[in-house]
Amino acid sequence: MAAAGPGLGAGGKVKTLALVLEDEARRGDAGGGGYCSGDTVSGQVLLELAGALPLRGLRLEAAGRARVAWSEGSGAVATAGACGAAAAGVPGVGPRREAEVRYLDIRQSLLRRPPAGEESLILLDGRHEFPFSFQLPQEPLVTSFTGKYGSIQYYVKAILERPAAPDQSVQTELQVISHIDVNSPALLTPVLRSQEKMVGCWFFTSGPVSLSAKIERKGYCNGEAIPIYAEIENCSSRLIVPKAAIFQTQTYLASGKTKTFRQMVANVRGNHIASGSTDTWNGKTLKIPPVSPSILDCCIIRVEYSLAVYIHIPGAKKLMIEMPLVIGTIPCIGFSSRNSSITSQFSMDMSWLALTMPEHPEAPPNYADVVSEEEFSRHVPAYPPLIDCEEQLCCPVFAYIQEFRFQPPPLYSEIDPHPTDVEEIQPVSFMV
Repeated sequence: MAAAGPGLGAGGKVKTLALVLEDEARRGDAGGGGYCSGDTVSGQVLLELAGALPLRGLRLEAAGRARVAWSEGSGAVATAGACGAAAAGVPGVGPRREAEVRYLDIRQSLLRRPPAGEESLILLDGRHEFPFSFQLPQEPLVTSFTGKYGSIQYYVKAILERPAAPDQSVQTELQVISHIDVNSPALLTPVLRSQEKMVGCWFFTSGPVSLSAKIERKGYCNGEAIPIYAEIENCSSRLIVPKAAIFQTQTYLASGKTKTFRQMVANVRGNHIASGSTDTWNGKTLKIPPVSPSILDCCIIRVEYSLAVYIHIPGAKKLMIEMPLVIGTIPCIGFSSRNSSITSQFSMDMSWLALTMPEHPEAPPNYADVVSEEEFSRHVPAYPPLIDCEEQLCCPVFAYIQEFRFQPPPLYSEIDPHPTDVEEIQPVSFMV
């Protein structure tokens, strides 16, 4: 709930002016997810009066726009406020750059018009409620964002008009989100980069440092951990340190000029790698912190992300690989769907067992049907000849082992060849 302070009016006093949304959780960043294109925004304007008060009108405004502003020159900083004029920063020596794009502009009157010949209505003492409802445009809206040199903001505002006093207003911000599904084929493709750098100064080179890195897909969501696969080879004479980081790049466009702001939002560090050694990252994780989703559909503000894997080399410029990232809002379900498809395929492949397994198993084939007598006699040699004792003394003793290749198994029979001696005693009943 947003409320304005008390105000004085002719013949009465405004105790409370408040704006309440029905779905309060979606208004801001408190995990509600925000509003999307085509959603209906509903709520009430609450007005509490102490005494009768003449009013000219009560109107509702909903607006949304992207605004960019900065001043050229060193030390110039300007940030855009909430859908209004940009806050002035340190004045720059160059021209000021500004741009604005409107996405939402809705106006509603919540109070009936005064009777003919009268300029105002008289509201009686007490509490008054004015419901409102409007629909966001069906065309895609850009995600809410506040950055270094601009912002994308949406708000709902109630304005109370009085004949004998300044207007009184109350405003609340709408959090709007443009969903990005990371399950799209373009965001599920892996990204692989590799690079090599020769370390040294002038003609005195100590050897190359090579780096290759890979991520499984391009799209991730807040809270996910990105597994990083990398191979680092240090053929230089220096001790190097591999690192990884997520960078956010904000790009602003106004009057044909571009302003860029880049910041690190998360990082992880690996172990030192000595000269002549290698190291492998087999899924080293880097968690994505709560950040704004990627903004790629605004003509004056872009928010992009990249995953950088780099090597800090003492006394030399670092070796860096950057892979593009898209921070989405709809998580990847590829793993669970892959599991379900494997399970269904397994159940399909095993279904033939129920159709082909006989109820009573058949006996195995006869041995004579598999190995003929001729083949059996050919592979089973006659008994070995006797060895002369004198010859046996002159040579080492060998053990002669009868070959048992193709030996027949025992004949199959359903009758137990070794029955037990205990007889079964069946109970006998007599009819009397």
